[in-house]
Amino acid sequence: MSGAPIVVHRPSLSGGRRVTVHRHGRDEILGTAYSDHDLAVFLEGAGIDDPDAVVDDGRWVEWRGGAAHEFRAA
Repeated sequence: MSGAPIVVHRPSLSGGRRVTVHRHGRDEILGTAYSDHDLAVFLEGAGIDDPDAVVDDGRWVEWRGGAAHEFRAA
């Protein structure tokens, strides 16, 4: 398991990926991303100034259950 504070979960059966952030000792759901743009909006809302700089950095973001940047239905 990674220590990344942001997790992009596996694609759902209907498409999109749940995005969570671990902060203040708990996991918080940011929403369901259907694109890299959605993911960037969620990360900015979580206080990350430059989401493009961290989205492929395993120290920040863990992509689970599917290829990175893939949002289609499972």
